[in-house]
Amino acid sequence: MSKLMFAALGSALLLSSCTMMQSSSALKFDDTKYTAGSVTVDGKTYKYRAYTVVYVTNPVDTKYQSMNIYVPEEYFDGQGSGKYTAQTAPIFLPNQVGGYLPAEPGNMTRSGMGGGPAPTGGTAPTGGTATTGATTGATVPSGTAPASTSAIQVALSRGYVVAAPGARGRTLKTEKGEYYGKAPAAIVDLKAAVAYLHFNDARMPGNAGKIISNGTSAGGALSALLGASGDNPDYLPYLKALGAAPASTSVYAVSSYCPITNLDHADAAYEWQFNGVNNFQTMQFSRDASGQMVRSMVNGTLPSDQIAVSNTLKPQFTTYLNSLNLKNSDQPLTLDASGNGSFKAFVASWMAQSAQKALDSGTDLSKATYLTIQNGKVTAVDFDAYALAVGRQKTPTAFDGLSLNTGENQLFGTSTADNQHFTVFGKANSKVSGTLADPQTVKLMNPLNYIATSGTTTAQHWRIRHGTADKDTSLAIPTILATKLQNSGYDVDFWMPWNQGHGGDYDLSSLFDWADSVSTKS
Repeated sequence: MSKLMFAALGSALLLSSCTMMQSSSALKFDDTKYTAGSVTVDGKTYKYRAYTVVYVTNPVDTKYQSMNIYVPEEYFDGQGSGKYTAQTAPIFLPNQVGGYLPAEPGNMTRSGMGGGPAPTGGTAPTGGTATTGATTGATVPSGTAPASTSAIQVALSRGYVVAAPGARGRTLKTEKGEYYGKAPAAIVDLKAAVAYLHFNDARMPGNAGKIISNGTSAGGALSALLGASGDNPDYLPYLKALGAAPASTSVYAVSSYCPITNLDHADAAYEWQFNGVNNFQTMQFSRDASGQMVRSMVNGTLPSDQIAVSNTLKPQFTTYLNSLNLKNSDQPLTLDASGNGSFKAFVASWMAQSAQKALDSGTDLSKATYLTIQNGKVTAVDFDAYALAVGRQKTPTAFDGLSLNTGENQLFGTSTADNQHFTVFGKANSKVSGTLADPQTVKLMNPLNYIATSGTTTAQHWRIRHGTADKDTSLAIPTILATKLQNSGYDVDFWMPWNQGHGGDYDLSSLFDWADSVSTKS
C-alpha cells in the first residue's frame, strides 16, 4: 500500500471515528432539561423530574422514536426512594404498543395497553366473570381507558426510574405513500431505547443493569422479544441505520401480558385449540357518520372452506410442537397425530391450578362443567369442552389472513406493500395472490428464535401472564414461551389468571412485588 493510500485510509477511519463520536455525543443524557411534577398514589404524593429524549440520532419519526423518563426527586438530593437509591433503582420500561400499531411514549396518564377490567363483549367460559384490558388483540386496540393508577405511577411510587419509549407501527406512511413502521421497526426502536439507557448509565439515576421490560398483547410480544434477543447481531444493521447508541440492547427482566407472539405458528396453534368449534363471535370495527369508531359483536358459523383450513392447520401444530423438544421436568411434552398428549395435559394442568386457586378463594365454579371437582379439589379439565365454552373469537386463518386482512399481514408489509403473508401456508393458499414476507424479517419478530442462542443476552427473569378467558391467541403460545425459557435455565414466573380476558397491568401490586424480588438478585 502506498503512503498516499495509507494516508487516505487513515483520514477515512478518523472521519468515521469522529462521526461516531459526534453521533454518540448527541445521545448523552442531560439532567438539566426537565419538567418537575408530582403524582399521588394511594393517598401519598411523589415528586419527580420528567425528561423527554429522542433515543436515536437518525430518527425517522421523533413522535414515536422518543422516550419519556421519570426519576424520583429524591435521587437528586442524595436520598433513597422505596427500597432503592439513585445507583440501585431498577429501570421500568413499559412499552405502549397495542396491535403492532404506532405508539407514542407513555406518560403519567397513558401507560401501556393494560387498564384493568372492562367488558369483552364476548362470551367467557362459565364459572366467573371474565375481565379484559385495553386491547382486543393484534388486530386493533379497543381504546379502553387506562386504570386510574397506571403502571408508570406505581413504578415511580416504589422508587423505580421509569423509561417509557414510543415505537413505530404498522400503519405509518409518508406523504409519498411509503410505509415506515413495518416489521421489524417496533422491536428495533425498543432496542434503541434500551441502548440509550445503557449508554447513559453513568449519567442518569437508575441501574441499566436492572431494566425491566413490560407490555401487553402485541406489546407483551415485543417485551418478550426484547428480553429474548438482547445484543443479538441480527438487529445491528437496523440499529446502526437509526444511529442508535453503541451499547447493549439487553434487559434484565421481562413482564409480558398475553403476548401475541410466535406469529408464524400462531395460526396452527389456534386451530389446535379451537378445531371443531365452528361457531364464532368476533368484534367488528366501523366508523359512524361522525367518524367515531364503533364496535359491534358479530356472530357466525364457519363455512366449509374455513373448516377445511382448520382441519389442515391443526396437525401442523403437532409437528411444530414436537420439534421443540419441550419438557416438564424430565417428561417430554409431545402431541400425537390427533393433537392429544402430554403437552395438552400440561396446558390443562395450568388451567386446573388456576381454577383451584379461584375455588379456594370462594369463586363459584359450579357452572364450569368442563372442570371435574371432587371434595373441593379440581381433579381434571376437559380441554376440548373448555374450548367450546370459551368460544372461538377468530376464524381460520386467525393471523396470516388468506385475504391479507389482518393486522399481522399489515405488520409484515414493506415500504411499498401494505400487507404480506408471513407463513408458507398463507402464501400457498392466498385468495388474493399475496406475496410472502422475507423469512429473515419473520425470524426477527419471534422470540423463540433467540432464546439462549449464541451471541445473545437473554433476560434472566420472566413474568408471563395469560388469562384462561383469553381467546385472542391459543393458550399454547404463552405456555410454549414459558416452557422454552424454563427449559433453557431461566427464572420463569408463569400463570394463567382464572377467567381473565385479554389485557394487562391488572395486578400491579403483584407485578412490582415480583419486580422487587428479582431486582435484589444478582
